[in-house]
Amino acid sequence: MSISKSIPVSFQLNGVRRSVDAAPDTRLSDILRDGFDLTASKVGCGIGRCGACTVLMNGRAVNGCLVMAWQIEGAEIISPEGLDIIPFAQILKDSLSEENAFQCGYCAPGFTMALTALFLDNPNATQPDILAALEGNICRCTGYHSIMRGAQRAAHRLRAAKAVADLGDHLP
Repeated sequence: MSISKSIPVSFQLNGVRRSVDAAPDTRLSDILRDGFDLTASKVGCGIGRCGACTVLMNGRAVNGCLVMAWQIEGAEIISPEGLDIIPFAQILKDSLSEENAFQCGYCAPGFTMALTALFLDNPNATQPDILAALEGNICRCTGYHSIMRGAQRAAHRLRAAKAVADLGDHLP
């Protein structure tokens, strides 16, 4: 609980301009959950080690529990609920689902957001890239094999979709 005075904060949330009054040290994860009822991003450890609260901030994966209100002024935030504004999101979600990547689902939004950030930055991500991108996410159910299969399936499909799009650029 903060004892700081509230400040106005304006940012883009899932494609919509939003404003909120919050103490400067209010966590982004709390703003999303309490201020906007966006609960897909979970607060697991609260210290940035589990990845359950991962969201995108300006296209990069961040731990919502470590980002404070004062840091999001003018930022573009995408929560798991807003993932569909990213064109390839359905490919990623379908690939993870087809591999039964998650059991309980608690970690699923964080893993999905971390993979989204990776594929935004590197559409040709390889297995080592995927492993590196997921280093900050913990799953206590699956043993990670199904998550990796889903991520690799998504990477393969994204490369194939890009190849088709590139081919279309060269057609008369």
